[in-house]
Amino acid sequence: MFTCTHQYQFSIPKEHLKYRLAGHHVKIHDMDFELLEEDQDLSIVPHTEEGSPKLTLPFTQVELKEYGNKTQVVLTSKMRPIDSGGAIVLMLFCVFFMIASLILLFVGKDPVLTITLGGISLVVFTMFLIRMQAGYYNYVRKINTYVKVTGDEITNDVRWQLFKHKKK
Repeated sequence: MFTCTHQYQFSIPKEHLKYRLAGHHVKIHDMDFELLEEDQDLSIVPHTEEGSPKLTLPFTQVELKEYGNKTQVVLTSKMRPIDSGGAIVLMLFCVFFMIASLILLFVGKDPVLTITLGGISLVVFTMFLIRMQAGYYNYVRKINTYVKVTGDEITNDVRWQLFKHKKK
């Protein structure tokens, strides 16, 4: 439910990109994320030394697919399992309150209670979405931007290294 996927394409071989990205650290809002090498792919995980943070953080899988001399990078960000439980419970709370307000509208004919339940549901859900956009999805956007910008820099650097003799 909270999974985000982005794709980028770089015109360099997979091994160049993987070698240059592996082991890097990304600093986002005073939080350190580490790029770890796993078999043929990479993963970006929160690097927590002081214990578990009180934030909703993503785990990002970086899948590298080579097509000729180009590499397609597929980023899949997922919420940590410990964080997703609270978010799902909050969404279910909002859905049940909205259903209860609709039932009261048609069955109970009590407009004050209906508006109150619907209003509470909308306010809580809106606050939840704002918090998710400022937290979890902000981390996802910044990780994706980091991989895109770094991949472009690596591509330019590798091209410069390969073709610098032609410029002379």
